[in-house]
Amino acid sequence: MKRIFSILGLFAFSMLLYKCTVTRTTSQNKSGNPYPSREFNPTPSVAYLTPEETLKTFNLPKGYHLELVASEPMIKEPVAIAWDGNARMYVAEMLTYMQDADATDERLNKSRIMLLEDTDNDGKMDKSSVFIDSLLLPRMILCINHELLVNETNTITITSYKDTNGDGKADEKRIVYEKEGYTVSDANMEHQRSGLDWNLDNFIYITYDPIRFRYSNGMLRADSIPSGTGGQWGVTHDNYGRLFLSSAGGESPMVRSQINPAYGPLDLPDQFSPEFQQVWPIIATPDVQGGLARLRPDSTLNHFTASCGQSIYRGNTLPEDLVGDYLVCEPVARAIRRAKVINLKGKTIIQNAYYRQEFIASTDMNFRPVNTYTGPDGNLYIVDMHRGIIQQGNWTKPGTFLRKAIEAKGLDKNTGHGRIYRLVYDGYKQEAKPQMLNESASKLVTYLDHKNGWWRDNAQKQIIILGDKSVVPTLKQIVAGKQATLLEKPSALARIHALWTLEGLDAIDKDILYTAMKDENMQVRKAAVWISEAFIKKDDEEMIGRLAELENDASYDVRLQLLLSLYNSKSKKAQAIAQELQVKNADNDMFASARKAMDKNTDVKTYGLRLAFMPEDERKMILRGSATFSSLCVTCHGPNGKGIAVAGTSDFAAPPLAGASKRLGGDKNTLVKIILHGLTGPVDGKTYPSIMPSLGANSDDWVASVVNYVRFEFGKVSGRRRPTDSIAPFVTPVEVKLLREQNASRTKPWTLDELEKKDVISQVSN
Repeated sequence: MKRIFSILGLFAFSMLLYKCTVTRTTSQNKSGNPYPSREFNPTPSVAYLTPEETLKTFNLPKGYHLELVASEPMIKEPVAIAWDGNARMYVAEMLTYMQDADATDERLNKSRIMLLEDTDNDGKMDKSSVFIDSLLLPRMILCINHELLVNETNTITITSYKDTNGDGKADEKRIVYEKEGYTVSDANMEHQRSGLDWNLDNFIYITYDPIRFRYSNGMLRADSIPSGTGGQWGVTHDNYGRLFLSSAGGESPMVRSQINPAYGPLDLPDQFSPEFQQVWPIIATPDVQGGLARLRPDSTLNHFTASCGQSIYRGNTLPEDLVGDYLVCEPVARAIRRAKVINLKGKTIIQNAYYRQEFIASTDMNFRPVNTYTGPDGNLYIVDMHRGIIQQGNWTKPGTFLRKAIEAKGLDKNTGHGRIYRLVYDGYKQEAKPQMLNESASKLVTYLDHKNGWWRDNAQKQIIILGDKSVVPTLKQIVAGKQATLLEKPSALARIHALWTLEGLDAIDKDILYTAMKDENMQVRKAAVWISEAFIKKDDEEMIGRLAELENDASYDVRLQLLLSLYNSKSKKAQAIAQELQVKNADNDMFASARKAMDKNTDVKTYGLRLAFMPEDERKMILRGSATFSSLCVTCHGPNGKGIAVAGTSDFAAPPLAGASKRLGGDKNTLVKIILHGLTGPVDGKTYPSIMPSLGANSDDWVASVVNYVRFEFGKVSGRRRPTDSIAPFVTPVEVKLLREQNASRTKPWTLDELEKKDVISQVSN
C-alpha cells in the first residue's frame, strides 16, 4: 500500500513539474517562440487515424504545414523513396516487417517496390503500380537513368530493374554488384546496410559494410573504406559532399561527419552537446526499448534511441534559413529534429534549432517517421511507416518492458499502413516537373546551377551516366566562372558541380584544377584539392607544388582537405607539406584528430601483420570476424571496444570490451553462448540500456569468427596454443554446432551469473 501511495505521489509531483514546464513554454511562445503552445498528451490513444485526421495532430512552426502525398492503400509499410530524373517516385515497402510482436513470417519474400506518379502535377500521387514484387524486405534503392538499383535484406547483392515496355512494372533484371563468397553478416535485419547515396564525389555510400561504390559501364565497382562508414540507418550529404550518418544502436544522432570516412573514423566529443541528445515528444512514449530509464517523469522519451533517415535540406521552396539544416527522424518519439549545422574552424557542430522543441512532432501514436528527403519540387518529404511496433523482434521478446507495453496498448494491431508527406510553406506554388531522362547533356548542364540541390545532383549524375563529353568545354567555362551557354553567371555551387562532373566524365586536367585552386570561394578550392588526389597518387610533383601554395589558405576547410589529401602520399614533398600543416595548425584539434583517424585507417589496412604467424584458416577467420565487428558490433560497443556514451552521460549503451581481457579470454564457450542466445541483466554491477540480442540465426562459421576476433582483439588470445594444451584458444564451427545443440531448448538470453557458474564448473572439470 505504501508503494502505491509513493507512486501516486511521484506521479502528482511529475504532473506539477510538467504544468510548470507547459506554463514556461507558453510564456516563451509569447516572446517569439515559433511554435504554438506545447499541447502535451499524457494518455495518447493508439487508435488508427485516417491521413486527414493525422494531419491535424502535428505541431509545426508558424507558416509550415504538411500535405499528404500518398497513403494506404496505395502504399503500405514504406521505408525509403527515390525519384528518377522525371520525378517518378519509387517506394520501398517492408510488408513483412513486425506484423506481430513475434516477427512471424518476417523473412518471407512478400515485400515490394511501388512506382507512384503525379500525373496532374498537384503534388499528390494519383497513379501507382507494383514495380517489383516478391522481395525480401528491400533496404536500399537508387535511380540511375531508366533503371532502379535495389538491395534486399540478408544479401550484399545489388540488382538493377528496368521497365522496357512502359507498363509500370519491371520486366528486365540484372545484377550490378555481387560479392563472391559473401555470407549474411547478421540475421537481425535491423543490423544491416542502408543508404545508396550518390555523393558529390561520385561515390555511392552505404552503411555497415566497409565499402563504397562507383558506377561505371552499367556496373557498381566497390572501393574499400577500411574502417567502415560507422552509420546505421541512412546516409546523406550536404552541398559540398560532406556525409552525415547516424547510429541508433549507439544512440547517436550524428556520426562520422567530420571527415569523409574513407580517410578514417572520426567523431569528436563536442560535435553536439549532451542536451542535444534529449528529445521532446508531445505525447507520452511508453513503447521504448530500455524501460523506465529511457523515460522522464511525464513518460516522455528522454533522448534519442532510434535516430534514422537523416537529410540535409537543400531545396528552394521552404524558408531560406532552413537550407543546410540537418533533419533526423526519431520514430519512437514521433518527431523529427531540426539542427543548425555550424562550421567551427573546420569542425562540424550541430545544435537544436529550437529550445526544447522538435521541428515536427505528432500526437498520433502511429506516426513513425523513418526517412526524410529534399524533393524535386524543393519541399521536404517525410516517409511515415505509420505503425504500432517500430522495434524489431529481438527487442520485443516476451517478458521485456517493450513487449508488455505492446500488449497493454495493442500496438501489434496497427500494421499495413503508410504515408508520405511533404512539408510546404505558406504561399508555395507548384512548378513544372523535371524531365531529365528526356534531355540532352547540354540542357542538363544548365541545371548544375539550379537552386534546388536535388536538380544539381541529378543533373550531374545523369550527365556522367550519358558519358557525353561534348559538354566538357562548357563545364570548364563554368569552373572558370565565365559565361557559358544558357548559363550566364555560374554560382559557386555550379562551379563545384561542374568540377565533379568533369571528374565523373574522366575529363579533369591539371589546368582546370589550378584555376579552381585560385577561386574566390573556399568550397571550390577545397573541391579542387579533393579531386587532385588522382594526381597525388601518381606522385605528380608539379601538382604537389601547386597544392603547396594553399598551405596558408585562409580557410580551415581548405587546409584540412590539403592534409587529408596529402597525408598518405609517398612523395617526400607531400609528406613535408603535411607535416608543416600539422605544425602550423597545432592549435586546432581537427588537424590532430584527422591525423589520428588516418593513422587508425592505416592500422586497419595492415591488420594482417599481427596474424602473420597463424595458420591461414585461422587468420582468415579472425579477419572475417573483424569485418563483422567493424560493421555491426561498433554501433553499441564502439570502434575500439571502449563503448559508446549515451545521452551525454558517462554511461555506455553496452558493456565496453576493452579492459575485459580476463573474461573474454576465459572459457571460450561462454562467449559462444552469449552470441547464440544473447545476454541480459547487470554486468559487473551495472545494468545497460540495451540487451545483447541473440545472433544465433547466423551460421556456425559466422559465430566462430566473431568469437575468435573478440577473444583475439580484447581477450589477449594471441594464437593457437601448443597441441598439448587442454583448451585451445580458437573456437571451431564444429564446437559452435555442439554448443548450439546442447542448448537448443533455451529461448531466453543468458545472465552473467548463469554463465560464470558454468564457467567455474568447466574450468574445474578441465
